[in-house]
Amino acid sequence: MNPRRVILVSPYALNVFGGVQEQVLAMARELERRDTRVLVLAPNESDHARYDLGDVQRFGRLISIPANGSRAPLTLSPRAARAAREAAHAFKPDVVHFHEPFAPLLGWSILRAHRAPAVATFHRSGSGPAFTLTKPLLRSLARGVDVATAVSGAAASTIRDATGIVPDVLFNGFETERFVALPRERSSDIVVLCLGRLEERKGAAFAIEAVRAHNARGHDRWRLVVVGEGPERAKLQDLAVHDNMITFVGSVDDEQKRRWLRRANVLVAPANRGESFGLIILEAMASETLVVASDIPGYRDAAGGHAELFEPSNALQLERAIVNALEGETPERIASARAHAQHWSMERLVSEYEDRYELARSLYVERG
Repeated sequence: MNPRRVILVSPYALNVFGGVQEQVLAMARELERRDTRVLVLAPNESDHARYDLGDVQRFGRLISIPANGSRAPLTLSPRAARAAREAAHAFKPDVVHFHEPFAPLLGWSILRAHRAPAVATFHRSGSGPAFTLTKPLLRSLARGVDVATAVSGAAASTIRDATGIVPDVLFNGFETERFVALPRERSSDIVVLCLGRLEERKGAAFAIEAVRAHNARGHDRWRLVVVGEGPERAKLQDLAVHDNMITFVGSVDDEQKRRWLRRANVLVAPANRGESFGLIILEAMASETLVVASDIPGYRDAAGGHAELFEPSNALQLERAIVNALEGETPERIASARAHAQHWSMERLVSEYEDRYELARSLYVERG
């Protein structure tokens, strides 16, 4: 019998764009569609958005700390962690599902208490001080995990090396039909979309260089739309030199993101490292939009041969890849890429997790 009461724990604030947060929200909506009562726990007591969900509780003051070449929006408040533990206990869950359970600090008290079966999903790939300097702590927290999963082989290797946990490798899922729910809004401009946090490893600078080099030739000019916020924004705007063919949109919500994916001719994903899985690539394919991506493992695995790949940090190759993608666009290629993306449907993923929830409940009972 599938669990009817599930807690999903995100260590990262839901109102800050990120793959973990997207996964938690999409999974919660799919579970609710299956008549499962869901409670989502996350940081940032100042966030009062609803997220199309019945029960979301947020705790603690939000801070941003460096993590894996990015900045993690989380809370370091022990009081918030205790409050989250009390909320979890009051909910009386059949299963608690932790996303990135070792990211501080919100879920640690719940994990240590271990009052309900626990499933963990690991998203991060790549080692660093956060893992190498805290192995005793991580191994202690790992005792509260009944069933472990990872979103990719790279993420599985990272957590195995750090803690000895050997997770099942599943995948990042998403709600594929939401990405064609909004109408196409193509204009006469060729729109190149770069979407993500504005930080060095995401590579938006190379998208700017590629588009400016192409437009300098004076034919078939492209409009670059940069969606996202982050510490590199001022530098990137300086690099754009007030070019009227480059627009910085800033942060957007889920609906606005999906609208931009439907407006764009091509999505560019130019990250140079640190991507365990390219979910944004699949979202673009599900939106019936061409994809150009840097040739790094997480993106290559997600693309499955349905994107134009280029050498990371190479603006010249990026420009050529955009040209190739646009010239090679056909209805058949778009349909094939969308069919590929649908293999990562949230419906399929949640069915996989329901099996793990049952396993976690069995193991939890056995351990007494």
